[in-house]
Amino acid sequence: MNMKAGVVHAKYDIRYEEIEKPVPKAGQVLVKVKYTGICGSDIPRVNGDACHFFPNVLGHEFSGTVAEIGEGVTTLKTGDRVAGVPLIPCMECEDCQKGNYSLCKHYSFVGSRQFGSFAEYVVVPERNLVKFDDEVSFEQGAFFEPATVALHGLERNEYRGGKTVAILGGGTIGLLTMQWAKIFGARRVVVFDIVPERLELAKRLGADCTVNTLDADFMNQALALTDNRGFEYVYETAGNAITMKMAFSLAANKAQVCFIGTPTKELTFSVSEWENINRKEFKLTGSWMSYSAPFPGHEWKMAAHYFKTGQLKFDESFIFKKIPLSEIASAFELYRTPGAVKGKILIDSEA
Repeated sequence: MNMKAGVVHAKYDIRYEEIEKPVPKAGQVLVKVKYTGICGSDIPRVNGDACHFFPNVLGHEFSGTVAEIGEGVTTLKTGDRVAGVPLIPCMECEDCQKGNYSLCKHYSFVGSRQFGSFAEYVVVPERNLVKFDDEVSFEQGAFFEPATVALHGLERNEYRGGKTVAILGGGTIGLLTMQWAKIFGARRVVVFDIVPERLELAKRLGADCTVNTLDADFMNQALALTDNRGFEYVYETAGNAITMKMAFSLAANKAQVCFIGTPTKELTFSVSEWENINRKEFKLTGSWMSYSAPFPGHEWKMAAHYFKTGQLKFDESFIFKKIPLSEIASAFELYRTPGAVKGKILIDSEA
């Protein structure tokens, strides 16, 4: 049997066409895909030179229902509502044995190293699916992966409630990180961005304050919110050279700073900028993906729980457009115009 999929054949060349429908082997599950979010990492795989091989089927931020289970699958049944866990670690290397699955050097990954969810169906291992209840929408299910990235990043610092938190970048990851910080008891969370609509959304989702970094005196505004002490936790989520440097200036003495965003350009610091680390003695770390032991980790269970309770808020304006799978090429065409996409594009495999 065949199915429809968005297949990448070359740079700028993604086609809606018929391919062979996968069949689940022992320990695998066939998922009928509902929604897949276009991740920032998907864009250079279509509009750049980052695709691992051709032809390829991308897509890893997905939700759907279990269509068929392979031999030996016990935790899922046909009809279950599920969100996809894209990382497939080897489970044998030293990092995997320590539970550091994100650091596995021998991993596969749904939607980049093997066929993904820009299709009507996708096959994944049983452990790579997380069930969610009827109270959670399929749209929310497609946001599990970014929600877990945000939570994993929050916890890369030794996060404790009752402190001041700066979120640099009001995109999807930034606003989810902000919400996790609030859920776990932040005293004050401030979101920084240059887009007024994002700052308004941040307020609707629970940010205590927002700062537009295009304002000439934004740094003074920001520090005034902390009685000029600086922020005890700083999370950079944009991967932008400006905000990465900004983090060093906003950090308080003995602060903890985490870079969740992935930079796309070379980054340099002046001596005085870098000296902030020495003078403030803050801790700087990074975050990569969203996994912990036992695989895939508590991050995924917590996303399912807090979306269900409504404490992790989902706003329709997270979604810029829903585009049918048959029109997937038009979605990637939008990304070729800088600034044209304001939010997440969801590909609807059932439309």
